[in-house]
Amino acid sequence: MRQFGVFLENRVGKLFELVRIFDDAPDVHLCAFSVVEASDHAVVRVIPNNADAARQLLRHEGLPFSEFDLLIVELADDHTLTSMCLYLLGAELSIRFAYPLMLRPNSRPTIALAVDDQTLAGQILRKKNFRLLGEGDLP
Repeated sequence: MRQFGVFLENRVGKLFELVRIFDDAPDVHLCAFSVVEASDHAVVRVIPNNADAARQLLRHEGLPFSEFDLLIVELADDHTLTSMCLYLLGAELSIRFAYPLMLRPNSRPTIALAVDDQTLAGQILRKKNFRLLGEGDLP
């Protein structure tokens, strides 16, 4: 999955403006967001359900952004946050950051996960029968 880090001035109303841009777009919706704040700016991490449309939208609006690949992991009764962390720890992978998705495909908790090695983490989690979601799995 693609995450976009959108750089905004740290001013009242800027997050609202960003969210509204996505609300008004017919072909892309936000599935998750997280705000990392500094004194003069903020980085809003967003996960859209359509990366290509999000990229075009952000460019059209003239918003500076970066892109980053991450894993979307579905949790369940027998595939918990604790067990996921344990499996990644066993491979000596560090979690750089994580945050929940607002939309829950299959009505299960789902998190965005960035680790040192996305490929290895994905292989480990699949081997342990965690469900990893892609863009096509998001509503």
